[in-house]
Amino acid sequence: MPHADERKRVLILCTGNSCRSQMAEGFVNDLLAERWKARSAGTRPAERVHPLAVRAMGEAGVDISSAVPEAVDRHLDRPWDLVVTVCDSAKEACPTFPRPVERLHVSFDDPAEAEGTEDEKMAVFRRVRDEIRDRLVEALRTRG
Repeated sequence: MPHADERKRVLILCTGNSCRSQMAEGFVNDLLAERWKARSAGTRPAERVHPLAVRAMGEAGVDISSAVPEAVDRHLDRPWDLVVTVCDSAKEACPTFPRPVERLHVSFDDPAEAEGTEDEKMAVFRRVRDEIRDRLVEALRTRG
């Protein structure tokens, strides 16, 4: 296992940093911790992580209850190995980083836009959570 300082660093961006990017950060740090260290941020961060995102990740055995949305600006000067955008809006609004950095775009539906009963909304959060695990985590697994 590489020393913690030898892990690749990935910044995961979405608009609000309240659902998709937080779930992705949680999965990367849980499932790929030996090779990757993830942080997440938003182009327009929300006030809090969506409670249904916390619940959906908890069901998958990953605790993101202490996560706090952050602005991408505070991460621009850090040395990233990869920047991943998880929504089209963040891809369009992705700022310029001072250092060259590889980019990857893997878009997911915004579960915060789900309508209906709590159970119906939760079903959307679970679907997006599983898509993030299946698509984004696997994409990083093959890179690192």
